Amino acid sequence: MKTHFKLHLDKRRPKKSGEYPIIYRLTHKRRTTSISSGFEVPEKFWDIKKGQIKTSFKGFDNISRVNNILFKKRSEALALITKLEESGELDQLGIAKVKQRILGAYSKVTFYSYTKDLINRFISNGRIGNARSYKNVLREVKNHTNDVDFPFEELTYDFLVKFEESYLARGLELNGLAVYMRTIRAIFNKAIKEGVVEPNRYPFSQYTIKTTPTKKRAISFAQIEKIVGVELSKDDVLFDARNYFLISFYLMGASFADLAHLKMNNRIDGRIQYRRRKTGKHYDIKISKQLDVILEVYTQGKKADDYILPIIKSEDPEKQNEEVHYALIAYNKRLKRLADKVGIEEHLTSYVSRHSFASLANNKSIPLTAISEMLGHQSIKTTQVYLASLGSEKIDDFNERIINDL
Repeated sequence: MKTHFKLHLDKRRPKKSGEYPIIYRLTHKRRTTSISSGFEVPEKFWDIKKGQIKTSFKGFDNISRVNNILFKKRSEALALITKLEESGELDQLGIAKVKQRILGAYSKVTFYSYTKDLINRFISNGRIGNARSYKNVLREVKNHTNDVDFPFEELTYDFLVKFEESYLARGLELNGLAVYMRTIRAIFNKAIKEGVVEPNRYPFSQYTIKTTPTKKRAISFAQIEKIVGVELSKDDVLFDARNYFLISFYLMGASFADLAHLKMNNRIDGRIQYRRRKTGKHYDIKISKQLDVILEVYTQGKKADDYILPIIKSEDPEKQNEEVHYALIAYNKRLKRLADKVGIEEHLTSYVSRHSFASLANNKSIPLTAISEMLGHQSIKTTQVYLASLGSEKIDDFNERIINDL
């Protein structure tokens, strides 16, 4: 057979995490192309001889299941290639057509089925947050299409316009729509990359994703002082909410999800070291005296692998994501009650600590580049090079200048 289809670790394109994509390498008539498997692993956990992930890898909940998925797709592709060869059709096809046959003709691949496949890939890779986002957009699209699946070529500019109209007609916000539209765009781009749909059918070259300026979420130093100073007993349901808000603020606007996943072993030599779940950015923050007082409430008697905050109970990543999701809902409700209690009229949410930190840092004339580093923003490329020269001591100084005013 002149055509081969093998599993391969693509070491040409390492991810920021240090992992490499697992791909299917298709060779046909001395030409080679690749098809994404949707999985990634570090090089040392790839078994070259067996063409599979080593069982010692702990990045997936079930390695055997992932390997079975990889082998099943490879077997299906080889069966198709054999069928094409036996019919005499294989010699008449170029490599692009063979790839398209393997993935399925784009007119037969539906939006629902492809999105569900992406969701399963995310779950298998432990990317539960991404899976949730894709589930949400699939739910909205199903609502728009009355739960009737459709091929990718029907996802046109006109489809997007009608989706927008029906969404906004329900009284929902434009920025919420933008979140869904960006996810639909990501799905379409993945489908193009994997040969599921032709590039000339891309609808976002005409459609513009629209947003409106978000309402200011920052509060003042005086208001934060009210939160610091309010007396709450440990039995008060607002006790943890107040502490979580301040921990987030003292950790330079850390997200609720990042707080929930902090473990005792993230506390190293008087510092909190962790990697942000959303961007993968590494943080190394000095524990201020204000933060240390609050952490002591939650760290007494805990072991290195215990979570600092009492939010996550399960060991299953998907259930952990649900725990964080519902805890965040409860947290935001309690922050509203906390605002009422201390006399803050602004709408207090989990985002306010992050926005307030940035705003207050800016008011103290701390350089924008330093603020960008403290918040982990990666969109300003020109500042990233400069920020590389700012050491931890300078960042610590900026952080303490903000906190010590309280």
